Amino acid sequence: MMKFYIMCCGLFIIVLAAISCSSTNSKPSISFSADSNSIIINHIDASSILRLKKAYKAHPDTINFISVLVTPTEEDGLQKEEKINGNVKFLSHGLIFYPLKPFEKGKSYLIENYIDTKFADTEKLLKGSIKHKLEPQQQILER
Repeated sequence: MMKFYIMCCGLFIIVLAAISCSSTNSKPSISFSADSNSIIINHIDASSILRLKKAYKAHPDTINFISVLVTPTEEDGLQKEEKINGNVKFLSHGLIFYPLKPFEKGKSYLIENYIDTKFADTEKLLKGSIKHKLEPQQQILER
């Protein structure tokens, strides 16, 4: 029984080390394009891009893997975020979000996406901070 326990612990440590050495632990980066007319999400692995393309092709109106929301400012009369609708173009390493209405200067935009998000990675496993729901990657961009 003790040998089995030691063998399982050793195997767990080896698997944990292999997972932590993988290069897929980086999050996608989110930024405005050079002219601030679109949002670019880079550093998405090829398998995720392929899955996104398939899902988007099958259900372009219902799939919601990226949300762009205009956030209220203190001077603004908005009480909550408003969703910005747009189109998506896939690249080999990421995607581009084109809004149906241009982004306004002086506004802040909250971008949420579930691309390459995971329930648990090695760091969360070791720290014991695993959550029970999938959390989106969020970033605020100012135009």
